[in-house]
Amino acid sequence: MTNANPVKFMDVTFRDGQQSLLATRMKTEDMIPVAEELDRVGFWAVEIWGGATFDSMSRFLGEDPWERPRVLKKYIKNTPFAMLLRGQNLVGYRHYADDVVRAFVEKSVEVGIDVFRVFDALNDLRNFETSVEVIKKNGRHFQGSICFSLTESKIGGPIFNLQYYLDKAREIEDMGADSICIKDMAGLISPYDAEMLIKALKETVRIPIHLHTHYTSGMAGMVYIKAIEAGVDILDCCMAPLALRSSHLAIEPVAVALQGTPRDPGFDLDRLVKIGQHVESILPKYANFINNSRYSVIDINVLKHQIPGGMISNLVSQLKDAKALHRLDEVYAELPRTRAELGMPPLVTPTSQIVGVQAVLNVLFGRYKIITNQVKDLCYGLYGRTPAPIDPEVQAKALKGYKRGQTPVTGRPGDYLEPELDVVKADCGAVAKTEEDLITCAIYPITGKEFLAKKYGLAAA
Repeated sequence: MTNANPVKFMDVTFRDGQQSLLATRMKTEDMIPVAEELDRVGFWAVEIWGGATFDSMSRFLGEDPWERPRVLKKYIKNTPFAMLLRGQNLVGYRHYADDVVRAFVEKSVEVGIDVFRVFDALNDLRNFETSVEVIKKNGRHFQGSICFSLTESKIGGPIFNLQYYLDKAREIEDMGADSICIKDMAGLISPYDAEMLIKALKETVRIPIHLHTHYTSGMAGMVYIKAIEAGVDILDCCMAPLALRSSHLAIEPVAVALQGTPRDPGFDLDRLVKIGQHVESILPKYANFINNSRYSVIDINVLKHQIPGGMISNLVSQLKDAKALHRLDEVYAELPRTRAELGMPPLVTPTSQIVGVQAVLNVLFGRYKIITNQVKDLCYGLYGRTPAPIDPEVQAKALKGYKRGQTPVTGRPGDYLEPELDVVKADCGAVAKTEEDLITCAIYPITGKEFLAKKYGLAAA
């Protein structure tokens, strides 16, 4: 049977796979030995950067993040490089001023990034605008993402219904996107919802549809089959040793399942096995980061509470520090209520942390007795427009005595941020020797400066 319409695949082993299972601790030196083989597979792209890699490399690995794409480009010469970009958040945990965003994206293009998967935690597409302007100016691939979330157990209800996703998709296409990604960070999408959504998207927009889902809930294999049948264009997969659990579906069985069908990507299984064997061989180095606390490779609880795995570990850590781990079930019960009051944001970085930390504080000290600065910023409008209105009483409490004022803003968040690079230059001039160093300092004022001091053998300024 001919390959009438082969599915394209993006390999995420070197970014989201190792971020999900190894706390993003994989070193570049362990990627190099299979990089050339990876290049020969025929992937649509390989995701090698973005997300937590930037923070982890500079903070824990002692590697300059800007060097990884440059180094891997020597071995992977034919397959495009992809990165995950959090819109106005870049690869950090707050919104950055437009001058920082422009400088970061320009430098990312320069070091070799070809495909930019851009998302915003609130799905407020105004937070795409500055980065997209630079991506398009440089002729790179802009993939606009919609963070997948649910109002109830399936697509529907007053907020995250089919129309919500179709409206966002149209908006993204109108922004000049080259493709659209449904970004299901918690593995929440079910097979028949995926089929319905992909079919509807294919009828609504003309650009390719890319599906990103995690294995967390155990549904990913069924989801991929239905998505493929519905006409999805691109899927994310991992090499088997870094697949499953809170990571992604393994590429090897998917490739075999599609053999001889019109959607067969035509991958060489022997080559995939060879790459997987190398990945398997280096994993003992990272054994301390692998979560072996449970036998089950799936987390059925995510089907009930919709909380991504990384968010759960943060909650557990917070409660342990407060010697209140026995109150975890109370936090699980509080989370949906806090999330609804804060405008129903999808639970992805940084909103997962914002909602999670506030829910813990609500349980430990009483509801909104202590309100974090991030919740105040969210209520003021500095993160953007929430999917649903924020509860007026909670908003009023959060903004009482707030430094910027009590009346929330409604414009594009970037418009309220003063340029930052000149201030960073004055602060980090002693350790920042290049433009890349300056951007690192702008995104991570403390840990970035510490990294550069070590890099150049200087005393931290």
